[in-house]
Amino acid sequence: MKKIKYLFGSLVALAVMLAGCNQGTNSGNGALSSSAAEKVYVAPGEQDEFYAFLSGGYSGNLTVYGLPSGRMFKEIPVFSQFPTSGYGYSEETKPMLNTSHGFIPWDDLHHPDISQTNGELDGRWIFVNGNNTPRIARVSLKTFETEEIIEIPNSAGNHSSAFITENTEYVIAGTRFSVPVPQRDMSIKEYKGNFKGALSFISVDPENGRMDLKFQVMMPGFNYDLSHPGRGESHGWHFFSTYNTEEANSLMEVNSSQNDKDFIAAINWKKIEEYVNNGGGTKMATNYAHNVYDEHTHTGTSTMKNEVLTVDPTKVPDAVFFLPTPKSPHGCDVDPSGEYIIGAGKLSADLTIHSFTKMLDAIANKKFDGEAYGIPILQYEDVMAGVVKSGGLGPLHTEFDGKGNAYTTFFISSEVVKWELGTWEVIDRKPTYYSVGHLMIPGGNSRKPFGKYVVAMNKITKDRYLPTGPEMEHSAQIYDISGDKMQLIYDFPTHGEPHYAAGCPAELLASNSQKIYRLDENKHPYAVTNPSEARVERDGNVVHIYMSTIRSHFTPDNIEGIKVGDKVYFHITNHEQDFDVPHGFSMIGQNTSEILIMPGQTKTSLWEPKKVGVWPFYCTDFCSALHQEMQGYVRVSPASSNIELSWSLGED
Repeated sequence: MKKIKYLFGSLVALAVMLAGCNQGTNSGNGALSSSAAEKVYVAPGEQDEFYAFLSGGYSGNLTVYGLPSGRMFKEIPVFSQFPTSGYGYSEETKPMLNTSHGFIPWDDLHHPDISQTNGELDGRWIFVNGNNTPRIARVSLKTFETEEIIEIPNSAGNHSSAFITENTEYVIAGTRFSVPVPQRDMSIKEYKGNFKGALSFISVDPENGRMDLKFQVMMPGFNYDLSHPGRGESHGWHFFSTYNTEEANSLMEVNSSQNDKDFIAAINWKKIEEYVNNGGGTKMATNYAHNVYDEHTHTGTSTMKNEVLTVDPTKVPDAVFFLPTPKSPHGCDVDPSGEYIIGAGKLSADLTIHSFTKMLDAIANKKFDGEAYGIPILQYEDVMAGVVKSGGLGPLHTEFDGKGNAYTTFFISSEVVKWELGTWEVIDRKPTYYSVGHLMIPGGNSRKPFGKYVVAMNKITKDRYLPTGPEMEHSAQIYDISGDKMQLIYDFPTHGEPHYAAGCPAELLASNSQKIYRLDENKHPYAVTNPSEARVERDGNVVHIYMSTIRSHFTPDNIEGIKVGDKVYFHITNHEQDFDVPHGFSMIGQNTSEILIMPGQTKTSLWEPKKVGVWPFYCTDFCSALHQEMQGYVRVSPASSNIELSWSLGED
């Protein structure tokens, strides 16, 4: 067994070495000509044509870039505390990071997906997954802020997520690691036949986007890797790649790679939905958090839920099938028509394309090749539409340009390969720099791709940028795909480890972008909408400071009567009603972070003074020529002091 492992490792190393040689051979093709540079140039005052939302991987956040410029516009905190804005530190946003495991201020964000209507991007929300502590988040594309996070029970390694159906009926969350369901103390050696893989279907309210975990399909204990929804004629189905059909639990790089074929699981969620709506399924006791941020109160709340509806797929006839797919498939992609399901086997040089029409025919005529845990396995030849003989190594992910072409990344040979749907012929290939994972065409995961650019997300930068020590940022590269041949036009560093991206035209979002929060609509319970309402109140050792801020002054600005050991809550309302004039707040000795308050918004920061003295606070965001004067003091007296609270409203 060890010999197999070392042989495989040697082959991979050789492939990487050859790929490196190949890069050198083609380096001239990758050099930017003046015409290529012109394609990415966005003149001062002009704006990009597309937004690109790149997952931040282990940063836990979502990053927003412009295309074609590659400029990073914003980092949206989702699963991680973010001192730039105070997300996860302010009292209003701490509940967003609550889970059944307690406060978890980090996650591994992998796959963003933009909401759709009739299979086309509608620009309302973007959904992302937390891979580590299984969660799905919804980010508003009006405010570019996280509005909701729901924890996924019975799951582990929430990887084949977050992908939405073509009318945003559901956001899908599939487990990578199968686990005991319900969780219990049992030997890992009892994995086979006892562990389960949960595929979660989370309904989305069409009006406000609110999520609800409607049901979970309890599948055999394989690893569920990636997924995509059907569209067009295949709408109502969802497809998941699987590996480790061996159900191994040790030395996985060898023991889970023995079978010549694993599966793509085809799930008819409409049949299961009907079954559930008619009273089917079993309620299971569990515990998971549902966190919602209200933009009117500017406050997040966390609710613990205690049950989930589970579905045994063998109880729903003709709802779940396995499509044999070589070998350890990773990517699982569906073309814009919904007819072709592409399986990219990591250990196969070829791409397997299944036909949805043939799949339905095979189901109708019961062309089965056995079953796995009661789920029919369709015969490989009866569902296969074709094979792309790529000549590459390590195929991973495929996107589409809407013009009849598909683009697939090859990790080991470091390249993007363009091929034609229907003929399965390779028509172009270009090197990447280096070890490409996902790629993204704006709208490439929809019925209507915008086939002008493809962005390759690479794992290794090597010689692309100035060295910054042993750790460097990852890299993205933009290719112009408007012509017959791909043309590399730009590369830029990316934050965290992008695993996937979603993109859309800027015109879809820019006109709806929220500029301010209206002060007269602020429903925060601690808001002060007029400086005359500013005050300080004590309740035992808890002190509430109702504070307003506007260029260039805090009200109140001097506070006395605070004692060591008090819990001091600064409730700060930004009275600006001008676009892009936030105010920051920082207090010396804060054990949280500064907070950044948007125009018309209220945020709360907790401070627990531990030392006697006179301590300053100040604005952290430059707001005017008198920004340096935007400050105040808090006098802290001993715990035994009898000094009464007093404060200054800045009136001489």
